[in-house]
Amino acid sequence: MPNPQAADNRGSSPGDDQIEDLGLRLYGAEQRQSAIEPLTDTWPNMTVAEAYAVQQVYVRLRRAAGATVVGHKIGATSRAIQDLFDIDTPDYGHLFDDMRCEEDEPIPTAELIAPLIEPEIAFSLAEDVAGPGLSGRDVVDASAGVVACLEVIDSRIDSWRIRLADTVADNGSSARFVVGTEIVPIASHDLIAEAVVLERNGEKVGVGTGADVLGDPAEAAAWLANAMGAFGVTLRAGTIVLSGSMTTAVPARRGDYFCARFTTLGTVSCVFV
Repeated sequence: MPNPQAADNRGSSPGDDQIEDLGLRLYGAEQRQSAIEPLTDTWPNMTVAEAYAVQQVYVRLRRAAGATVVGHKIGATSRAIQDLFDIDTPDYGHLFDDMRCEEDEPIPTAELIAPLIEPEIAFSLAEDVAGPGLSGRDVVDASAGVVACLEVIDSRIDSWRIRLADTVADNGSSARFVVGTEIVPIASHDLIAEAVVLERNGEKVGVGTGADVLGDPAEAAAWLANAMGAFGVTLRAGTIVLSGSMTTAVPARRGDYFCARFTTLGTVSCVFV
């Protein structure tokens, strides 16, 4: 059934009060583990800039509750993910300290809504990175190294019925992330050729290479630095950048054990309980 409020808002833009309300709704949905209807049902013409403004409300609320930003993630960098969600433009979100999980730390499904898992190459920044105008080489030069990573994405939007503005507002659909134990120097590795096999309960469920991430994971990280630089935001030394999924996103359920096996970066694993 058409949403009459969406019809009323067609062609209009959310004002400051509406943006604040949407950020509060997404934050509340995350806290309650209860999905809400797509924001674009009500605001079908919401722009990406307006969606990032909603994301900033969410970020402010998370910080006010005591969470600390420890990095950023990039979404929709591979054709597999773009095809899965029918989104053809990368986006980004913030990573908080309480999203990070250790490999031996089970991930409770009760804290999530509809989790999916993605294998990624993550950059550990040794220097500040500020766009715009950066290349992948700039990110490589500013990084201490790379590390194998599993990102758990989740949507506070019901049934993953997302458009670009929905996932942008929803902090890039971020939820949890698990990093490997060893930071590997980049100089000795070809990140474009780096391959991964994703396994769920011992069965192969995805394969990909660094080339599947905007052609080069370093260029994906540069896209992030340039996109955030346009808002005057610097990626800080000591933080982590998740460059985007190398495979399609795979549903995670209670009892599932995932392992990503990289060509040269080692393995990283997690279990859902």
